[in-house]
Amino acid sequence: MRLDMTCRAGHGGSEEPEAFTLGERRVRVTEILDRWPGVDHLYFKVRGDDGARYILRRDFEILVWELEVYEAAE
Repeated sequence: MRLDMTCRAGHGGSEEPEAFTLGERRVRVTEILDRWPGVDHLYFKVRGDDGARYILRRDFEILVWELEVYEAAE
């Protein structure tokens, strides 16, 4: 699922997710739990201000952000 993403400058000037729109809801990223590179993507595991965890990925070629995994808050 493609996301409308707001980013901030992270380590070394690379983009880090700050907030995104999920449906009609705006989710603010409160914590970046992990990050790792893929072949064509950069992945972020984050916690949202709704307490849920998300895995987001940024496509290097077409420069879009996508939601890969959603895990509801306990």
